[in-house]
Amino acid sequence: MRLVEPDSPRMARSAALNARLCDVVPGGAHTYAKGADQFPMNLAPVLRRGAGCRVWDVDDNEYVEWGMGLRAVTLGHGFEPVVEAVARAAAEGTNFTRPSELELEAAEAFVGLVPGADMVKFTKDGSTANTGAIKLARAATGRDRVALCREHPFFSYDDWFISTTAVSGGIPASCKTETVGFAYNDRDSLERVFALHPEQIACVILEPARLEEPEPNYLESVAALCRRHGAVLIFDECVTGFRWDVPGAQTRFGVTPDLSTFGKGMANGFALSALVGRRELMELGGLKHQRERVFLLSTTHGAEHVGLAAGLATWTAYLEHAVTDKLATIGEAMRAGVTELARKHAVEAYVATVGHPACLFYTTRDADGAPSQEFRTLFLQELIKRGVLAPSLVASYSHDYAAIEKTLAAIDGALGVYNQALEHGVDGYLNGRAVQPVYRRYNKHAA
Repeated sequence: MRLVEPDSPRMARSAALNARLCDVVPGGAHTYAKGADQFPMNLAPVLRRGAGCRVWDVDDNEYVEWGMGLRAVTLGHGFEPVVEAVARAAAEGTNFTRPSELELEAAEAFVGLVPGADMVKFTKDGSTANTGAIKLARAATGRDRVALCREHPFFSYDDWFISTTAVSGGIPASCKTETVGFAYNDRDSLERVFALHPEQIACVILEPARLEEPEPNYLESVAALCRRHGAVLIFDECVTGFRWDVPGAQTRFGVTPDLSTFGKGMANGFALSALVGRRELMELGGLKHQRERVFLLSTTHGAEHVGLAAGLATWTAYLEHAVTDKLATIGEAMRAGVTELARKHAVEAYVATVGHPACLFYTTRDADGAPSQEFRTLFLQELIKRGVLAPSLVASYSHDYAAIEKTLAAIDGALGVYNQALEHGVDGYLNGRAVQPVYRRYNKHAA
C-alpha cells in the first residue's frame, strides 16, 4: 500500500521561471549542476533568498539546504562578518585601473596560508585556475600532454578536460589526444601513463581526496613519480580547500604540490578562486624573467574588491572559529543519522553516505543494487516535499541542531517511500521523468 505522503510544495512561480530561464540561459542555469534537469519534474525551486542554512523559493516555500551553492557556501548564507566586509569594500569602489592595496593584502594573506606557495593569481572560477595551471606546466616542461585522475569528476569547462567526457561537442578532435587518465590510489596506473608517454607528460592533476581518502603514501608516491619524470604536480583543491583543513587537504596529508588551485570555499559563495604555487613556475606569467612569456589569467574581474574582501573575511572566520572541525562534526552526525534510518527501513544496501564528513554525498541504488537515477529522483522528490533541498549532504558552519533534526525527519519519511518503491517498482512513485546525468551526449528529454 502506498504510504501517506506530505503535500508537494506549491511551485507555480518556480515552474514559470524555470521555463523562462531555459528561454534565455542555455541549460536554464549558469552551472549545469544547477539545472532543472538535475531535480525532479515540477520540484525544481527557483530561489529568492537564504539565511544561514535555510533558503526560500519564489513561491515562499522554506527549505533546509544541503547543497550550499555547490559546496561554495561554507559559513552560511548571509554570514554577517562577510557581508559587512563586502559592503565596506563595495562602498570604496570595486575595480580600478591599477592594483589596489586590498589586492596586495589578500595576495600576501593567501600565500601565507598555503604551504610551499610563493605567488598567487586570483580569478573567478576553478576552471580558469586549473587551465592556468596547465598552461604554466606546459610552458615549464615544453610538453603538451596532461595526465588527470579519471575518478575525479570535474576539472574545467575548457577543452583539455571536457574532451574526456561524453559532452565533447564543439571540441576539435586533436584536443582529445592531449589528455590521458590514471586511476586514483593506484600508483602503478600512473606509472604506466608515464611509460606509455615518455617525456610527454607536462603535468599530473588530481584532487588530493574526493570520495576516497588517499591510501598511506599514495600522494607521496605521485609526487615522487612527477619529480622522476619531470612533470609538474597540480592539486585541485577547489572542493577540498577549506573543508578538509585550512587551507586544504594538502595540509592534512602533508604533501606539497608544485601548483594548487582553490575555489568554492574561498569566499563563502562570492566569486573568488586562486592559482598558487612555486615562484619559478608562477613567475613564467610575470615580469622578472627572460624566458618566453606566458599570458596567464589576465582577467578584468580577477581581483575586484568585493571578492577579495569576502575572501579575507572568510579566511579570518576559518582561523577564528575552527570551522573545519564543526563541518566534520555536522557531517558525522548526518552520517550516523542516515545510517540508523537506512537500517530502520531496511534499505542500508541501497542508500548510504559516502565521502568526507564535511562534504557528504549519498548513494541511491535500485532493487538490483545498481546506481539509479530514478531512485535518486525519488529520494530528492521526497526530501523536497518535506522541506529539505539536498542534492548532497554538504554541511556549512550555520547548520544547527534544528536543521539536522528536520533533515533526518525528512530522510525518515523519504526512506519509507524508498522501501515501498523497491518492493513495488519506482515508476509508480515518481511524479515525472528521472533526473539526468550532467555528462550526456544528447538531451534525453527536451526542455
